[in-house]
Amino acid sequence: MFTADTHSDTLYALGVSGAPLQDLMITPEKLRQGEITVQTFALWTGRDGNRGDVKGIVEKELAARAVFEQAGIHQVMDPRDAREGECSFLLSVEGGEVFEEGIETVDTYRALGVRMAALTWNNENAIGYPAKSGETRGLKPYGLEVVRRMQEKGMACDVSHLNEAGFWDLINKTLQPPMASHSCCYSLCPHFRNLTDEQIRALIRCGGYIGINFYPAFLSESGACDMQRVAEHMDHVCQLGGDGIVGFGSDFDGIETTPEGLTGADRIPALLDLLRSRGYDEKTLKGIAGGNLLSYFGRIDP
Repeated sequence: MFTADTHSDTLYALGVSGAPLQDLMITPEKLRQGEITVQTFALWTGRDGNRGDVKGIVEKELAARAVFEQAGIHQVMDPRDAREGECSFLLSVEGGEVFEEGIETVDTYRALGVRMAALTWNNENAIGYPAKSGETRGLKPYGLEVVRRMQEKGMACDVSHLNEAGFWDLINKTLQPPMASHSCCYSLCPHFRNLTDEQIRALIRCGGYIGINFYPAFLSESGACDMQRVAEHMDHVCQLGGDGIVGFGSDFDGIETTPEGLTGADRIPALLDLLRSRGYDEKTLKGIAGGNLLSYFGRIDP
């Protein structure tokens, strides 16, 4: 089965934090055990946003790719280039600070193979405002320029971390459907990082994509949960009509805790088995596992 995960912070953990490979939630061995066809590795701009050493952080993350390349897990420039039965990785950006030096930086990152970019993390930048800020203004003028250039290049605009006004600007003022690479459902867990039903319905209508996050704080108000709770968030998106746009956005190696039984990439088959036991048919499971992501990239292909 073609299986994809649309968000992890593994390159930051390896290249910047210096975590030992064997301690990570995603390793070459775990990717193979989990039969992950495409694992997305984020180039995170760091906690300080544009007040920090963005270039230095990204350079270290890019260098950390070598750990996976040397293990035979190679980068693909498009998820549709990946082969079922083989493990590969795709690059994303988490934090639009990388685009602040000029619109041509979008082309630079696209040439590196970046195919999705979260416009903000938890910091305001030249593009827009994070959900954490509570800001009610939408995308900034330069942010709309960046988004339009991204869409021309077939790069997905990622609303995870973006404030709601920015989300609606993407829906109403741009031409391509956005994605939420690692978000959950607000109606099940009212956290500022989660998507409201109205937002989910909008992504369904426009043909977007939602990768369900595995972070317990986004899944349950108590912060304690197991794989069943992940399935409940997926159920909710499907009940709204989103069985064709939902998938996995684990946030592995960017979260300090995980749902019980879902401790790393090697546990994805167990999650698929759980969904199967809840009545998901094989066609729907193939979509959730990775087929929905492939279809999404077909819709944003310039």
